[in-house]
Amino acid sequence: MEHTYSKKLKSLVLFRNLLQDEVIAALIRLDDCDGDAEELTDRYCALAAALLKNGGDLTAHVQRLVTEDDNLYVRAAAAGDGRREALRPAAERELSILQRVAELDGAAYRERAGDGTLFHWRTAPIDLAAVYRAHLADIGRRGYGVFSRYHMFLLGDDGELLPIRHPDPQRLEELFGYESEREKILRNTEALLAGRAANNVLLYGDAGTGKSSTIKAIANAYRDEGLRLIELKKNQLYRIPELIDRLADNPLKFILFLDDLTFAADDRDFCTLKAILEGGVASRGANVAIYVTSNHRHLIKETMQDRQGDEISVGDKLQEMTSLSARFGLSVTFSRPDKALYSEIVERLAREAGITLDPAVLITRAEAFAIRHGGRNPRTARQFVDLLQAGV
Repeated sequence: MEHTYSKKLKSLVLFRNLLQDEVIAALIRLDDCDGDAEELTDRYCALAAALLKNGGDLTAHVQRLVTEDDNLYVRAAAAGDGRREALRPAAERELSILQRVAELDGAAYRERAGDGTLFHWRTAPIDLAAVYRAHLADIGRRGYGVFSRYHMFLLGDDGELLPIRHPDPQRLEELFGYESEREKILRNTEALLAGRAANNVLLYGDAGTGKSSTIKAIANAYRDEGLRLIELKKNQLYRIPELIDRLADNPLKFILFLDDLTFAADDRDFCTLKAILEGGVASRGANVAIYVTSNHRHLIKETMQDRQGDEISVGDKLQEMTSLSARFGLSVTFSRPDKALYSEIVERLAREAGITLDPAVLITRAEAFAIRHGGRNPRTARQFVDLLQAGV
């Protein structure tokens, strides 16, 4: 046996990551088979089972692997440096190998096994080189590697990016009220996407007013424009400079998201974030902006003790407290809604949910619900309407 596919796949260099894929690994084992019909059938069915787990279409699977692969060639193309031309011949050779794999219908293996009834997976003609050229031409929106498949991430404790496979589906169209506040953040995000100067953003105000939902909805809305969101915890602030360096050559744009951030007056993380926002030897990067939400205007829980002492020391202490929020280029306030805005939000949510309750009754009940659940805010309105829709 020549083991044509096995030998060719094992010769991959730029796309060598693909050998770790379970479908490609199963194909190599099948093509390497020198055993009898029973062993060949077993390996063939193992390949078919692996492929079924990934959609059952070999052409589509190989195309996804190729366009999502993070390799030296795609990084060179994204960075626009001279390595791309030097690596082009190798890339074209490997893409031709992978095209043959993508179009492999398995008929020869079924014939060798003597069983034409074995599972037939789907394939289709494809110009993989042309597909990949189109992918590279749109790399600034599509991304590469894990960023091409996912758009929201958590930063792990070891500093690795963990994709969120089922992100919050929040949409801008579902957020009612605070349109003018949200518009400022949208314009800033669009500046980031356009490569213009964008500000770090502080969203502060009462709980439940939609600060976090706004950022998640923006990440969802601009996913196809090349926006990605990475959420960090407060104790990971020290990793931001390293993370910015890692993202510097990536053609995508990134929001580094810190949710519900609050510091104690003597919190050392306070100084860490202040230094990052202030800027040191390393620049923030044109493709990164930091978005922070907090229930506190200055991100610090102020106590009566902070206001004790002589006039000079108290002034210095208060000035230090306000120094962090002042380093955000854009600060947006989400205040607790008054009765009119709260009523409007409830009515719009009810219409969206198909609730036909008399408006006067609806608002009376919504007000009573707000009193029992911490006051008026969009979150309370959403919870109220969800309960009505559920018949509670």
